Amino acid sequence: MQYKGSCHCGSIEFLVDTDLSKVVQCNCSICKRKFAKMNLLPKDSLKLTKGENNLGIYQFGTNVAKHFFCKTCGIYTHHQRKSDPNGIGVNLGCLDEIDSFTIDSELLNNK
Repeated sequence: MQYKGSCHCGSIEFLVDTDLSKVVQCNCSICKRKFAKMNLLPKDSLKLTKGENNLGIYQFGTNVAKHFFCKTCGIYTHHQRKSDPNGIGVNLGCLDEIDSFTIDSELLNNK
């Protein structure tokens, strides 16, 4: 199914194709602080439709993972995964039709 997503201010918009089968929460140092539920998907499942120039990138440690956020409102929208550079994690809180608080998730132990 295709979902529409955006950051809080609407500067970043995207479409994502997913069946919501791989929903996780991660306990690494950055994800613990974001406290977001993420859907793990192949990289080509996400299509930016607005605001690519407004995407900021945060990297740390090995600089393999890329954490993308809106430069205006600061909302984390998605990231390129360290363990799978061809995979992404999409912040389910950014999807219009999804209530991320009611979706069960698996814990990724990445401490």
